[in-house]
Amino acid sequence: MAEKVYDVYGIGNALVDMEYSVEDNFLLTNGVEKGVMTLVDQKRQNRLVQALNHNDVKKQCGGSAANSIIAISQLGGSCFYSCKVASDELGKFYLKDLSREKVDSNLVIGSLPDGITGKCLVLITPDAERTMNTFLGITSEYSAGDIYESAIKRSRYIYIEGYLVANPDGRAAMRRGRELAQKYNVRTSLTFSDPSMTRHFKEGLMEVIGERVDLLFCNEQEALIFTESSDLFEAREKLKNFANSFAITRGRQGAMVYDGHNFADIDPVPVKAVDTNGAGDMFAGAFLYGITHGYNFVDAGRLASLASSRVVANFGPRMCGSETKALLAELQAG
Repeated sequence: MAEKVYDVYGIGNALVDMEYSVEDNFLLTNGVEKGVMTLVDQKRQNRLVQALNHNDVKKQCGGSAANSIIAISQLGGSCFYSCKVASDELGKFYLKDLSREKVDSNLVIGSLPDGITGKCLVLITPDAERTMNTFLGITSEYSAGDIYESAIKRSRYIYIEGYLVANPDGRAAMRRGRELAQKYNVRTSLTFSDPSMTRHFKEGLMEVIGERVDLLFCNEQEALIFTESSDLFEAREKLKNFANSFAITRGRQGAMVYDGHNFADIDPVPVKAVDTNGAGDMFAGAFLYGITHGYNFVDAGRLASLASSRVVANFGPRMCGSETKALLAELQAG
């Protein structure tokens, strides 16, 4: 059996997150659907940037799975992230930011392809809701060929981003990752990522899930849509057909986890939210760190709940490394 070097191998989009604070009126005026991720072309995204017309933008390497992988690394885990960026300025920025967070990847300066690195405009309204308009750029070309078999072989888990299902090549990469994980007895985890993915790409998600995954992450709305259920209790029973275990986040109501035998409610950590962007990503990252470092599902859920409460109390989808690391001591003290 191969030596396990990585706790988690991540598969997902590589997007430079550019975060802005806006009023609800900006969304209405510019025809932006609130609270979801919308794929846009470069022309549309450029128009939105011009309409924003200010420079106080927070920029960092992102993408849903990338945020989770970075959280694991900041907590002390070892990770590999498989993604695609171009050789432009933002692509080089992305690689440097990922390296600074001590995440190994398939990206190499000097070998990055020509093209345009993907960008995600994250628009935060006063109610802390995040609305995303994403131009995928070269990450739309992410494919099965970008999957590193040798790194998956040496990982304990793979973590697959649901957003990839919207693109046929991305879907092929998701399947390839799952197949290699099963080949090498690596546990599989998947996040649905966004309600729009479960609403419009359920068939593709079913393809990726195959017989079932070991661990599924979703929020309550995604669980209801995917299972076509009227309430959470019906949805959680149906999810057992797709995953051996799962975690369902519920916003201010905390979360619900299922370890394959028992359900447990995870209490929320009261906090004044200013930016919900990255809450689910942080929850998944902290949870994966927990279960790869000896935590049971309840304790991993408590760590994840604490971590996500901290990230929504600040602008941006993640914290700095020292803040994230401090969560472990805070959990133990509490």
